[in-house]
Amino acid sequence: MAWRRLLMASCLSAAVLLTMLQEGTGASMGTRQVAGQEAQEGEYVEQKIFMQESDASNFLRKRGKRSPKSRDKANVEKRQKLRADELQREYYEEQRNEFENFVEEQNDAPMLAA
Repeated sequence: MAWRRLLMASCLSAAVLLTMLQEGTGASMGTRQVAGQEAQEGEYVEQKIFMQESDASNFLRKRGKRSPKSRDKANVEKRQKLRADELQREYYEEQRNEFENFVEEQNDAPMLAA
């Protein structure tokens, strides 16, 4: 029974405290001043976040992945990729040949010993 009274007292004190804090913030600056400051800050934030359409399109054109690559860039990248693929193919072919030679030597060794 005592814990119920303690629980009710703590809930009531928390509600009173929250009510006082909520009223205190509105009364400290006045609602008209707060609204005026929020309007001014909102305009500043919009200017800070948003940019002109021309600036945005230039930014996307220069730096965006959506802008198409020039033909020269695309051809250079294609040649580099083909060269890398060719080098990789040669490397694996060389590794395969070395392994085949090793296996042949291993298979020929018992025949020579006999």
